[in-house]
Amino acid sequence: MKDVPDRYANQFLLRGLIPSDLFGAPQLLRFTLPIATAPEFPDGYVTGLGDLTLMDIFVFPGKTVSFGAGPLVVLPTATDEALGAGKWQAGAVGLVIAPQSWGLLGGLATYQASFAGQSDRENVSTATFQPIVNYNLKDGFYLRSSATWNFGLENGDYAIPVGFGIGKVFQVSDKVTMNAFVEPQYTVFSRGRGNPVWQIFAGVNFQFSLAKK
Repeated sequence: MKDVPDRYANQFLLRGLIPSDLFGAPQLLRFTLPIATAPEFPDGYVTGLGDLTLMDIFVFPGKTVSFGAGPLVVLPTATDEALGAGKWQAGAVGLVIAPQSWGLLGGLATYQASFAGQSDRENVSTATFQPIVNYNLKDGFYLRSSATWNFGLENGDYAIPVGFGIGKVFQVSDKVTMNAFVEPQYTVFSRGRGNPVWQIFAGVNFQFSLAKK
């Protein structure tokens, strides 16, 4: 971590993405709940739940490029002050996806600001941008880059990492697909104490088909 020698932080993300046609419009409902470990000062670490993020992305399909946009809300569910902002937050999310013959190009942008919460905690105003590049290989393997850029609009801090990793898609059954990946990420530009220098983003995603035969 920048300017914090010999300390680390990590997050295990419980994340779900649910397609929906509520109100007659195609949508993607996404939730993210971190189980995080963060350093406490002057020493020690704390582990617990982070803040819950909910998104409702309305999708506008296109022939070559699809777009999405919708509201975002953050609930202050963190079990320790070091693991969350202590603020209710609201904002918006934007999505663009462009499938290619060789893979996928895309981007996910968010903005959120606090509107209520603990009065002794700092206000929150942040933006993120996640460029997404997947390059297909043989036998279900693919190369990927998906590091998220973070911008603290209240204090001017930022972190811009670049990632490069590999993944593989497995067909577990006729209704279950598994996607496993690992992506090391290095922060090339940053401002602010505690930003990551190196990080590893790894995960396993499961896709369940609910279609009836």
